[in-house]
Amino acid sequence: PKASDPTSTFPFYILHFQAPIRHSPPNYGPWPSNYTNVSPLDRIAAFRIFYNQTIYPELVRLDRRRIRLLRLIALSVVLLLALVVVQALIQVLLLTLVLAIPLGIYLLYLLYRVRKYRLDFKPKVMRLVLDFIDDSPNVGTLAYDARRQVPLELFERSMLFESKADQYAGEDYINGSINNVPFELSELRVREYSRVRERLNYVFAGVFFHAQFPEAAKGAVVLLPRKFEQYLSRPLKALYRKRFVPADVYISNEDFREYFMAYTVTSSRTDKLLTDELQATIIDYQQRTGADIYLSFVGSHLYVAVTEHKDLLEPNLWQSNVSFELVREFYYEIRTLLDILEAVSQFR
Repeated sequence: PKASDPTSTFPFYILHFQAPIRHSPPNYGPWPSNYTNVSPLDRIAAFRIFYNQTIYPELVRLDRRRIRLLRLIALSVVLLLALVVVQALIQVLLLTLVLAIPLGIYLLYLLYRVRKYRLDFKPKVMRLVLDFIDDSPNVGTLAYDARRQVPLELFERSMLFESKADQYAGEDYINGSINNVPFELSELRVREYSRVRERLNYVFAGVFFHAQFPEAAKGAVVLLPRKFEQYLSRPLKALYRKRFVPADVYISNEDFREYFMAYTVTSSRTDKLLTDELQATIIDYQQRTGADIYLSFVGSHLYVAVTEHKDLLEPNLWQSNVSFELVREFYYEIRTLLDILEAVSQFR
């Protein structure tokens, strides 16, 4: 056809190329040689690099174990159905029982494998995250114990919860130091018996943090979430009995004052404890995560309780756990608690 003819058409072709999709993390470049001096604003970016190079390969290996377990579970379902079909066809009880014995042993072995996978997942990933935090400036060697928890007496001394703690359980204990100040933390599940409802009610579920400063100090400051005021009658009555008074005058951050009820005793250096930096660190974390935070200074001790009703780094057997967000959530919580301790230690 002629180019001058408006009704003429020309054949044309469209080529489309698509690169193969690979199950691999994005490349954020090499791990910086000066990672111990990374600023707080760059921590997540630095942690992402560490995740890609160290944590991600371990998550992939653990996910392969999970897939193998799912295949074994599928096989057990097929064998169980086959056993039911055989019994329905031949109706020989003795033969069915003989076949059921090895199948029962196999199912017990499978339950053991699933339990071992769950018990192995969190410690493996948690130790890698702690290795990254360990390399931060001013942070001493961190130790981890999956079966230990912060002692009950420290929970009771915090003045944050007035409870009999009829049931006190915890796990994932971490201890170390920052700026030469020793600290410890763990997940806790604390419940007490309610005579009215005749059941155990939760008093606290989350991460409980304790640090002790080397120098002696007097007085106390207690911070409680204002939105729970109607449920905190027992802790508030205990504070009033100990002659605590409101300390909102020492709070400069409006968001902090709106969220927390602050109480102190007259001998406390409240203005030195509730610094602008500390207030900003705490309220920023609260607004980002929505977690409920309780905090107290009692003498030379610092206590922080962060509510968390789900187990951090708990693996899901039915879907992939290769997730940066899953690991980042745990890292961010631990890092924020250390930031609170570091902010306090600078002014003591």
